[in-house]
Amino acid sequence: MDRSSHIRSRRVAPFVAVAAAAALTLAGCSSSSGGKKAEEGGADASAGKANTPRMTVALVTHQAPGDTFWDIVRKGAEAAAAKDNIKLVYSADPNAGNQANLVQNAIDQKVDGIAVTLAKPDALKGVIGKAEAAGIPVVGLNSGLSDWKDLGLLEFFGQDESVAGEAFGKKLNEVGAKNAVCVIHEQGNVGLTQRCDGVKKTFEGTTEILNVNGTDMPSVKSTITAKLKQNSDIDYVVTLGAPFAPTAVQSVGDAGSKAKVATFDLNKQLTSAIKDGEIQFAVDQQPYLQGYLAVDGLWLYKNNGNYSGGGEQPVLTGPAFVDKSNVDAISEFAAKGTR
Repeated sequence: MDRSSHIRSRRVAPFVAVAAAAALTLAGCSSSSGGKKAEEGGADASAGKANTPRMTVALVTHQAPGDTFWDIVRKGAEAAAAKDNIKLVYSADPNAGNQANLVQNAIDQKVDGIAVTLAKPDALKGVIGKAEAAGIPVVGLNSGLSDWKDLGLLEFFGQDESVAGEAFGKKLNEVGAKNAVCVIHEQGNVGLTQRCDGVKKTFEGTTEILNVNGTDMPSVKSTITAKLKQNSDIDYVVTLGAPFAPTAVQSVGDAGSKAKVATFDLNKQLTSAIKDGEIQFAVDQQPYLQGYLAVDGLWLYKNNGNYSGGGEQPVLTGPAFVDKSNVDAISEFAAKGTR
């Protein structure tokens, strides 16, 4: 089927039918494959188990080793898999070529659906085309909002990174920042670039870009420290992932700087840091929801022909700001590893 025919066929069912999901579920329990059992993270969030035929879904992300953000995405995916009678196979590699190979592995295994992140969409274009040619539905999550339709994906679940960056820049204006450094921990990741570009667009002060090697946290720390020593006018360090914010706080101390730290993304350690004032605020894109909706979306497509957003619009999961004013309401969920 050519792309134009494929897109026309997607428009038959413009909305996700939540009622259909409820009608196709029965009480029960399940577990997912590819790592930790669903009970360890999200089982308490799933109300039952579908009586539909067993499916196999591959979740392929660009997770770097040690990046705990993806643990939350995975827990959401596992919760949906447990509810929907799905065998979940998780794999990840930050190298785009290797990630494409993982998608090819999923195709070779003849899975029933693939959920994939598009941090570097050009590298995945070919293999996604192969999946579609094999009749395997593919949905996107987290990264790739600007590219998912061009690549022929059924749906996309995530945050508009440009919008999030612009909101972040406005927040910096509100708190009186004048000089910010935006720390990119993975060069070439389009989503991270869009975040910093968004900050620069709306922030009325000066924004510098600092590239670091996110797979080497001691190097991240020393690079930020050197930057703060070099430019004592920096009053805000903007990190683009939750694991990097505490490291930036250490860098501020090591440099003898008065800069404050704010970040994109959230985890349970950050909620405590926000309460204590070490981190000023965070933008939450709800990664648990991204993983859950991506897997559940594939189940809905196979069993009820549904498309979130009618196959034309993404489902946005953020941005939402978390600061001292609302962190108490969020911290309970973050402590469970689901926010």
